[in-house]
Amino acid sequence: MKIVRLLIFCSLVCANRIMAQSETMTEPELPYRQIPDHPEAYTAGTVAARLIDGLGFRYYWATEGLRDEDLQFRPNETARTSLETLEHIYGLSRMVLRACKGEANRPAEEEALPFGELRRKTLEALREASGLLRRSTDEDIATFNIIFQRGEDTSEFPFWNVVNGPIADALWHVGQVVSFRRSSGNPLNPKVSVFSGRVRE
Repeated sequence: MKIVRLLIFCSLVCANRIMAQSETMTEPELPYRQIPDHPEAYTAGTVAARLIDGLGFRYYWATEGLRDEDLQFRPNETARTSLETLEHIYGLSRMVLRACKGEANRPAEEEALPFGELRRKTLEALREASGLLRRSTDEDIATFNIIFQRGEDTSEFPFWNVVNGPIADALWHVGQVVSFRRSSGNPLNPKVSVFSGRVRE
């Protein structure tokens, strides 16, 4: 009888592990749960990449565990909701990535994404942009211009404008989301350390 119970117990443990692994395989972990290890060398690209990694880490935790009432919160009638702010951050993350890929920004109707997909795509865009910057040379980064195309008209700005434009703007708006979620009764996890890029135990 003891052997039968032991076999049943072992079967249940194995089944639980298999189920947990299959869930992990279908839903990979999102980037920036913790900040990646810093690069070994300081270059224009690695410093810019680290700035984006800091943004990604802050965004991950600003958006972790948001409820529907948090997403719909707005401090007043003229302000964006948290969800609208996150949609704007997504657009900014795409703008940064396009600069790193040499692609133009064109006016287009963005489809409304469910929150989970919006969050994932934003984090993935930031990770991809960071990777491109980390691997870039100083000569490369000098070509990572931000390009706007409106019909026949094209305007182009150097990477400096990517830093003080969409990257800084996204950081600003992530701070708003943190403030909004506190106001809607769901504050940021107090164990998150933006200094270390880790979550304290």
